[in-house]
Formats: sequence, structure tokens, C-alpha cells
Amino acid sequence: MNALIPWLSFGLSVLLLLAYEWHVHHTGKHAPEKLARYANARLRMHWVVSLADRPGFEIVAVQALRNSLMAASISASTAALAVMGALTMTGASLAANLARWSGENTLHTTLQAILVGLLFASYVCSALSTRHYSHASFIMSMPQDSPERRQLNSSAQTHVRRAGLMYSWGLRLFLMVLPVVAGIVHPMAMLPATALLIIGLIQFDQPAHDVEVD
Repeated sequence: MNALIPWLSFGLSVLLLLAYEWHVHHTGKHAPEKLARYANARLRMHWVVSLADRPGFEIVAVQALRNSLMAASISASTAALAVMGALTMTGASLAANLARWSGENTLHTTLQAILVGLLFASYVCSALSTRHYSHASFIMSMPQDSPERRQLNSSAQTHVRRAGLMYSWGLRLFLMVLPVVAGIVHPMAMLPATALLIIGLIQFDQPAHDVEVD
């Protein structure tokens, strides 16, 4: 196999993902209601506002935030375990190949490094999500009529918005492992795996629509 063909497959895969993420970012800035990531962020902010004027709902708010925090904690734990597994299986060979960055194994080494980087980035995003959910739960558990709660309601909106976005990015980065793993198995498998990933991300980014009931 020509040595340039695997790198071409890698380059096209990266360009496809970057093009899709640019499209999502551009659409989200101009029409956020068309993408789940941005529509759900606005929904969470509206949720904070709706509970801000309802005394007695502090326990309900904290329970909802606790459920979200647990989901983000599970994602962070899964990513952390995956990082440790990847380093256990490839750490020695990755370190040895990085020491002599040349030859036909360069792409393989690059993909191994990207795999570890994606998993670690997924862990960081999920961990940041738990941090923001934790801060929001402290604010939302304050008595509704307290002056401190009224002053911090805007901060609670920011925290739940950032928590949701970090959770979303944690999941996306974890899903992006698919074409990298496919490329490690065989470089030519990267491109079709990337196409499958983008199809999945398109479904992932579809916002929920109201269903009319007769």
C-alpha cells in the first residue's frame, strides 16, 4: 500500500469532522433552535428561571440537578477507565514509538496518541460538567425568598448552561474515538467509520420536537 494513502484517509476524516463541527457551530450561532446542543442549553436556563419564582420547589430542583450530576459522573468515570485501559494496552509501545518518531508506524503512533487525548478530553469535559452542576445545586437549594438566592439566580443559569454543554462535549469526544480505533485496526477503515460517526452525530444533534396528540 502506498504510504500516502493511509495519511490521505486520516486527513479526509479530520476534514470531514472539522467541517461538520464548523457547520454545527455556525448554525448554532444563527439558529440555535435547530440544534439540540443549543436548544437544550436554553431550556435549562428557562428551567432555572421558572423555579426561581416558585417557593417550595428547592428539593425538586436539587433532585433534578443530582440526576444530571450522576449522569455526568458516570460519563467521567467511563472515560477515565477507558484512558487507563488505553494506556495499559498501548502505553509502552506509544512511549517507544514517540521516542523514534519516524518510519511506517508514524500514523499508527499518531492515532494512538489521539485516542488517549480524546478519552482524556472526554473525561475533563464530563468532570467540568459535574463541577458546574454541583455549583448550581448549591444555589438552587437556597430558600427562594432569600436575597442571596435572588442575587445568584443568573449564576445558576450560567452553571446549568455550561454543565449541559460540557456534558454534550464529553459525549461527543467519546464518540469520536470510533474512527480513531478503526484507523488503528486498519487505516482505510477511518473514512467509513467517520462517515458513520457523522450520521450518528446528525441524529445526536436533532432537537426534540413537539408531538401533536389528538
